[in-house]
Amino acid sequence: MKSKDELIDLILNDTEAFNDYASQNAETGIDLSEVDLSNTEIKDVCFTNVDFTSSTFSDSHLLNVQFSECDLTSADFTRSNLAECDFSNSVLNGTDFSYAVLDYCNFNEADMAGSVFQESDLSNSDLSTSFNLNACRFDDGTVWPDNDLLPDDFDGMYSADLSSLQDDEDNEVSDY
Repeated sequence: MKSKDELIDLILNDTEAFNDYASQNAETGIDLSEVDLSNTEIKDVCFTNVDFTSSTFSDSHLLNVQFSECDLTSADFTRSNLAECDFSNSVLNGTDFSYAVLDYCNFNEADMAGSVFQESDLSNSDLSTSFNLNACRFDDGTVWPDNDLLPDDFDGMYSADLSSLQDDEDNEVSDY
């Protein structure tokens, strides 16, 4: 059993060795919760059944990374560039993609409840079979893919959603 530091070293310096280790441990899973992979470049890594709960990938560049069947609850991808990444069958509850660019990413069968997409660019990403996209947070700066890449019941038009949490009295004009 390798330590988190040893696994991070493999991810950053020997992806082939990490992919071999990950495939041998895919059934039991790998715990990389609360790791800091911010400001990194990660390419061609296969994370299957990895626990990334509360981990950070902020300001990172990820290319062709597979996050299939991962737990990314409360993970941080703010200001990251992700291209051709696969999040299929993953849990993305509370995952923060604010200010991120997600190009040609796959979110099939992913649970998106509570995900944050403030000012995110999801051009060309496939969210068509994702779950709970209506329970995510976004703003009028969020760029969604074409409708055929979104769930049928999703409306990507921004209107003061739950993230704004405004009280009615905040909009009233005071006499003082």
